[in-house]
Amino acid sequence: MYNYGFTILVFVENPPSTKELRYKMKSNSVGFDINPPNTFSYGANPLKKMGEEIWEEIQKSNLSISSIRSLIVNPSTSKHIISAVFKTLTQYLQQEQEQTLENQNQNHYLKLLCDIATHHRDFTSIVFDTVRSFAFGSSVNSQFKVESLSVLLTIAEHDENLVYAITEFDENVIIELCFDSSVSVRYWIFKNLFRFRIRDEILLRVLLGFVNDPYPYVRRISLDGLVRLSKSVVEFKNGGLIAQGYDGAVDLFVDRNDCVRAAAIGVVCEWGQMLPDSGMEVGEQDWSDSVFVQLCSMVRDMSMEVRNEAFVSLGKMKMVSEDILLQTLSKKVLGNLKERKFPGKRNAKNLDLPASNAADAFIHGLEDEFYEVRKSACYSLGMLIAFSVRFAIDALDLLMDMLNDHSTVVRLQTLETMYRVVTCDRLKVQEAHMHMFLGTLVDASNLIRHAARKVLSLLELPFMKIFKSSINGLLTNLTTYPEDEADIFSVLFYMGRNHGSFAVSFVTEVSQEIEPSCEEELRFDNPRVAAILVLAIHERLACSIPTKVFSYAIPFLGRIVISLKDCATQDALLAYLYKFSKITHVPASVEDDLFHVAGGKLPLHNIDEIFNQVLPLQQICGGASEDQFQNDMRDLRQTTFPLSHQWKVIFTDEEAEKNVNLILRTVAATWQLIKSGFTDEVQKTSRSCSKELATVAVNSNRSTGLLAFASQYVQVVQHIAEIWIHFLPLSKFHYLKTGMLDHLLEKLDYNLRKLRYEFSGLSKKEELHILELVLLACVVRLSEMEICCNVNTLKRVQSTISVIELLCEDLHIQLSEFAGELRKSLSERGYIDDGALSQQFSFKRLLDLFSLKEMVFDGMLKHIKAELGVPGNNSENPLSFVSGLPAGVTFQITLFNISDKDRLCLKMSVQEAGLFQYVFLDMNQIGGYNEINKVTLSVPFYNTPRTASFVLRACVMKECPSEDVGQRARGSGGPKWERIIISNITKIYLVAAKCTT
Repeated sequence: MYNYGFTILVFVENPPSTKELRYKMKSNSVGFDINPPNTFSYGANPLKKMGEEIWEEIQKSNLSISSIRSLIVNPSTSKHIISAVFKTLTQYLQQEQEQTLENQNQNHYLKLLCDIATHHRDFTSIVFDTVRSFAFGSSVNSQFKVESLSVLLTIAEHDENLVYAITEFDENVIIELCFDSSVSVRYWIFKNLFRFRIRDEILLRVLLGFVNDPYPYVRRISLDGLVRLSKSVVEFKNGGLIAQGYDGAVDLFVDRNDCVRAAAIGVVCEWGQMLPDSGMEVGEQDWSDSVFVQLCSMVRDMSMEVRNEAFVSLGKMKMVSEDILLQTLSKKVLGNLKERKFPGKRNAKNLDLPASNAADAFIHGLEDEFYEVRKSACYSLGMLIAFSVRFAIDALDLLMDMLNDHSTVVRLQTLETMYRVVTCDRLKVQEAHMHMFLGTLVDASNLIRHAARKVLSLLELPFMKIFKSSINGLLTNLTTYPEDEADIFSVLFYMGRNHGSFAVSFVTEVSQEIEPSCEEELRFDNPRVAAILVLAIHERLACSIPTKVFSYAIPFLGRIVISLKDCATQDALLAYLYKFSKITHVPASVEDDLFHVAGGKLPLHNIDEIFNQVLPLQQICGGASEDQFQNDMRDLRQTTFPLSHQWKVIFTDEEAEKNVNLILRTVAATWQLIKSGFTDEVQKTSRSCSKELATVAVNSNRSTGLLAFASQYVQVVQHIAEIWIHFLPLSKFHYLKTGMLDHLLEKLDYNLRKLRYEFSGLSKKEELHILELVLLACVVRLSEMEICCNVNTLKRVQSTISVIELLCEDLHIQLSEFAGELRKSLSERGYIDDGALSQQFSFKRLLDLFSLKEMVFDGMLKHIKAELGVPGNNSENPLSFVSGLPAGVTFQITLFNISDKDRLCLKMSVQEAGLFQYVFLDMNQIGGYNEINKVTLSVPFYNTPRTASFVLRACVMKECPSEDVGQRARGSGGPKWERIIISNITKIYLVAAKCTT
């Protein structure tokens, strides 16, 4: 069906019982004027009358709170209706307070006022002032005051102009609520205490007074407030208050509630470290040890939450003696600590704390049954390692054992701790550790592998044996997880820089692996070869490594430059490789252009000499002649090095265009391989080209259209290679030819259609190139009797040739041999009778005349595409529908580069039930023809199936108008031309609504 523009569906739940009011509310909620039959007049002041009726419905409970809220949050509701609702709610609340009545719906009515303020900005100030009068009224009960304050804070969050008004609230009213008899009131006030402006000295005394509140959650929130206030406490320099807070928190270590003990640990940690600054007589080192031992006494608590908080707090200590740290790693009490005791409290001289409380604290934490505790123990271990070298050495053994933990979170935290140890220069590598550590390089988790490589890149390996095992571990990682290639190459580069002599020995030892094969072909698809070459890329190693290694690295430049993008640009790296590839002379001007990269220097230019050394690249061009290759290299001289060097890895638009043309030249060079049946080699080259295009895409800002077109073009060439093998003699696919070939031709037709209609800005040369490929696809169809040799295909051939002739006339060029011979054959033999032409003429002979030319771009393309989404919908949050009735779906659509010639439609389908629907998009209603259009559409899907749930698939499609009869869409309904999908395919989940009586 055709449906221009879009439709908005409005669902109203639980309408009021009064018939006239129901119509009036529905009409005002959506902005229409609906007059039902037999409606009565409201008199001279209908708005006042409407407010009174709404009030009556509220009192009768015929109009639910949710219905009123739906009316408020609807942006189409008129201001008069909102004003009536506001006055009604305000009057009711005022009456209730004057009569000192407590109504359970008061809180709901306050929330409705909050909704008015947040959804209707014109009412924000007046609602704020009204609710503030409730909050600070003398006759208002404390519960209602708290609810009013909560509404005020919510309104202030949505209006920055009211934040200052919150700070002007009377602090006496807030403090008075802290002493209220209601637990819920006290808890809310302490939870939000810092959102009001209260003097720190008053806040401190109030919080200290309530750490012994009868209710545990109030005690906990008070302790959390003391931790938050710790920075301000230092400014008081009041040692008595700090000691009082510390001692009170220590007393709560034996509280019956887990949350209170956990909060008390935080206070002991923060306030305990502030006591030496407050004029305490005990030395700073001794008192820090006392606080540390006090925290260690809680690591064996029965509660996981308490143990976890204890280890987190241990990591926050800023000073601990070495003896105490070593004790935490030993179950046996050390000799010098057996008799040592520390003060347990500041004001209790007789309470001694034995140092043995710290024994095996970290061992206990690392062996805990809960991964959260083990993770915190690992974290704290890393934070304390900086205090002692001996502690770091002993802790390393425990950390290595934690690499086998069954929890990914713990293993990741262990590696992050090891990274901190390395950066603190505390990690001493031992051969016994490496086997366990290198095992993480093949971990199933990508995060674990990345963290392990991060540590390995900074390690200083003492022996060649350890270095070799580390490199082999990285190569195993590369073989097992090829997607880690860029990160692995980066680590290898830094390891080569940090271990120069080891790297030279290793590369020399395995140099045989990177030699070309007996056919003089370098193995471009071998990641191990590329990894070994990366290891050798450093100027300090250049004199010791065979020069041929640098020559072999040149074909891998695109893969290598991604991993070294933080160190060098592409042209700088290429020039560096040529510098050490037996170049006999480097001009002095080049030496002036050297820049530092990872400890060495790389030249930027010297192009004329280095391109004489590029012969190993000949293999990329798929067997092209040496003369042709030299011509390509002269062009490459101009494309690879811009005149004005950009000190960035990001390509400019001109550089992106040149790189794309170079890649497409490689694609065109595969034609001889396609004709010879070397499909596997063509596929490898195509995959490499796709990866290179991805590299350009990452480093390009505005060339998305060009890059998308090139990627699509590479897929077309891949399809041609797969199709061509079916026409070779003695093809091993002969017995599958009909079905498989038909499928491949459909894919080729679709991708060619996307090339023609998904991009704007194609030049006449580029359009001519695509039409020749369309002509090739038609000839392939006509060359097989089993595959629809019919009038439609012949008519498409004729219309395509006509367009090609017009383009050739405009470009003042001749038809290609392939197109010319085809036109001649059609004109001589005719094409009227279905199938008659194929009996008189062999189309297979024409295939030998076709030659894939190089695709060259001379301008930027615009990619016609769309992004489609349904906010908030997924399998866990489905939309509701009633079977047999339309289901409204709200789409968010972003359209790119749409012109007035483009015809777009939204396709919605239920594949399992064979249901589909098209909705045409009227661009004039959506917002015009801009480069980027964003629109939200509510579209009904009419063909809802009779099922409990279903998945609706939606996408944006573009019609492909053509004069070819064969390009008309098959079937009835929807667009009449063939279509292409220009957006992602979005799944919408719907579940049948439950019926209620």
